[in-house]
Amino acid sequence: MTVSPGARPRQWALWRQPPALVAYFLLIDTVAVALTVFFAGRDHVDAHQWKLFGVLVALALVQAELSRALEEARRLITNAPHVNMTTVWCYAAVILLPPSAAGALIIVVYAHLWLRVWRKLGTRPAHRVLFSTAIIVLSAYATAAVTSRAVTSHPADWALPNTAMMLGVGALVYLAVNGALVTAAAALHGKPHHIAIAWADYALEIATLCLGIMTAFMLTLAPYLAVVVMPPLLVLHRAVLVKQLEELAITDRKTGLLNASAWHDVAAAELSRAGRQHSSFGVLMVDLDHFKLVNDTHGHLAGDEVLRAVAGLLTSEIRDYDCAGRFGGEEFAVLIPDAHAEQIVTTAERLRHRVSELEVTAPTGTGDTTITGLSACIGVAVYPTHGTTLERLLLTADSALLTAKTSGRNKVVMITGS
Repeated sequence: MTVSPGARPRQWALWRQPPALVAYFLLIDTVAVALTVFFAGRDHVDAHQWKLFGVLVALALVQAELSRALEEARRLITNAPHVNMTTVWCYAAVILLPPSAAGALIIVVYAHLWLRVWRKLGTRPAHRVLFSTAIIVLSAYATAAVTSRAVTSHPADWALPNTAMMLGVGALVYLAVNGALVTAAAALHGKPHHIAIAWADYALEIATLCLGIMTAFMLTLAPYLAVVVMPPLLVLHRAVLVKQLEELAITDRKTGLLNASAWHDVAAAELSRAGRQHSSFGVLMVDLDHFKLVNDTHGHLAGDEVLRAVAGLLTSEIRDYDCAGRFGGEEFAVLIPDAHAEQIVTTAERLRHRVSELEVTAPTGTGDTTITGLSACIGVAVYPTHGTTLERLLLTADSALLTAKTSGRNKVVMITGS
């Protein structure tokens, strides 16, 4: 049998990561293994609990196989943080089983996912699968410390006042521990923005935890009833794929900003609103200076990291109801509603200054490097001063951008007298 390079520990990309991140990965994996061994030696799993374990493993594997095509599609189309539907079975195991059995179920489920989906796609290196498994195992053990106080061995126990509270607190502990461990890893990697999770993702995780509670309750009534969780879980899985496809259609995959078409749609809607309400708004065209030099000097991967950093800067520096998009290459557009010319120029100057302060850690052929000395030109157009159509505003902003570039770069220009 041929062993893929990613399966050989000595060839793992983990060893090329920052030393602090390597140490953190090894620490989390070691703690998870140590606690699993400890609980295995301490816990007594009776025949009924083994039966529940078998049912949960069977359901988890069946669900993974039925949704394998969806899972493959999700992994291929998005780089966004991934919420795993197996939380349903993992949380049910935490509620009903001793920690050692819950940990064993998580290991089996994740091993199956890696063998059947992730290894085939090449989207999850072996060391990341081990780390993810360890995080879920530790989250489960932390949650078990809370849920073990909820008496759920018999159907009648679910009517006790403290059961719902304990299970709710357990779900919060699961989310908190999982989130904290992942956030720490991202911080050590120097890329905390890579794990930014939207509320919709948290809502999905909460939904799977709720389904986990429902599964545990049904298993206490009769194991065969747990199969009723499968259809809504598969529908939820498909709904997430549809949502991600919709987001992909309007999102620039390299930066996470709106793509040019979607930005035009938002700007057209703002133009219509401003016309009805007799308000003004601004359009900024932002172009990085000498970006080709970044690619030529450090490589295209480093250039991509710069683009992502600039996109993150734009998102963090504008208001929630402003809108940033990528027009292609190193050019971005920013829509600033409900603002007059002075406010718009002030915003543009702040963005230009913040770009000049950027320090971007990026990969190169010889290791990570820090890229500094970036700058940008920004062309400004204001509705209705510079035009009453989106095409005219964009032409004016683009003309101002060209003026900034031909007059020394690293400038904000708003053409007067238009």
